[in-house]
Amino acid sequence: MKKLSERDKKHLWHPLTQHKLQPEMLGITKAKGCVLYDENGREYIDGISSWYTCMYGHCNDYILDSVKSQMSVLDQVVFSGFTHLPAVELSEALIKMLPENQQKIFFSDNGSTATEIGIKMALQYHFNKGNKRNVLLAFEEGFHGDTFGAMSVSGLSVYNGPFEEYFINVERIAVPDADNIGEILTYLNKRLEKKDIAGFIYEPLVQGAAAMKMHSAEGLDKILALLQSHDVLNIADEVMTGFGKTGKDFASDYIATKPDIICLSKALTAGLMPMAVTSCTQMVYDAFYSDELAKGLFHGHTYTANPLACTAALAGIQLLHTQEMQNNIARIIKSHQDFEKEIKKHPRVAATRQCGIIFAMDLNTQMERYGSLRDRMFKHFMDNGVFLRPLGNTIYILAPYIITEEQLLRIYSTIETCLDIV
Repeated sequence: MKKLSERDKKHLWHPLTQHKLQPEMLGITKAKGCVLYDENGREYIDGISSWYTCMYGHCNDYILDSVKSQMSVLDQVVFSGFTHLPAVELSEALIKMLPENQQKIFFSDNGSTATEIGIKMALQYHFNKGNKRNVLLAFEEGFHGDTFGAMSVSGLSVYNGPFEEYFINVERIAVPDADNIGEILTYLNKRLEKKDIAGFIYEPLVQGAAAMKMHSAEGLDKILALLQSHDVLNIADEVMTGFGKTGKDFASDYIATKPDIICLSKALTAGLMPMAVTSCTQMVYDAFYSDELAKGLFHGHTYTANPLACTAALAGIQLLHTQEMQNNIARIIKSHQDFEKEIKKHPRVAATRQCGIIFAMDLNTQMERYGSLRDRMFKHFMDNGVFLRPLGNTIYILAPYIITEEQLLRIYSTIETCLDIV
């Protein structure tokens, strides 16, 4: 029988892939804990939790057992006109852990749809109130997904070039730092006089696709407070940062001004099932609560609030709040900080940064985001049994919370030897 990598070529079209340049796909046959196993019998430490999802490890027994029990009771049911226990219990668990101003939960399928719904909430909120606003504000270099609204507010043109003429109206501001926050606030004070900005969407503290670019909570808080005072809805895209990755449940927990809308996915279901949540305040919800049918939020997905996905999410939240998992997070943070102290001295390292369990370092070599040198780095990691995906000249780690110190040290060591090929 042909290998998976050979059979794959006949029909499959992969994401973020130019198949003429990258025809080969590695067949993965199983995963457990922090380890992926390929069809050749090789093992790889999953240093990025399979795109920041499997934070409690692959095929976690507690989560699997919970979902298996649910499968024999209720697998799927339409969520328009019906409800079910896993969705109700998950909503209660989420509201308990989300910032205290969040009161309502809207389910969808993935990170892009979570942000898409947040954008629609912001635009329709003002429309329903009779104050039509058609401009959205976003950070430069932000990334919020691949559907059209999400693409519109994303600033990475490498993904969006063919579609830009179809986008909604978006204006961008710089990510705040100690040097530019005054200039940003001055600009916004003047710009807000037009009263046409409906919402501001942002990745709090860490911009994932922008190569884990980080900014301060203080600067962001000043922006959020100013916008909120002008009835601009703040939309926190916590698809990547949510569920413990920054050291707290959510990155928004570090910021005094709480968002009006929060977008969640990825680690929400611990990587087991696709699902997303868009939460909002009572104020946002009340703008849709009306005797007029057309003022409702008419957005729906077939698998909205799938009972199995809700069950996986509940189990993940329970694990996150165990003392063992919190100790693991603290241990990883300490290990990253120790590694950072040493690696930042390396002559080929231009900069390092760390937020919670997220660690990133920039090399002092310019390279294309998906260029040949980046590919050589990726091959080096895989050849050494470590799955990391460099973003241009940025190497980052975002491993599962259950990773061992031995596995972390292997990742660190492989990064150090990688510097020799740059």
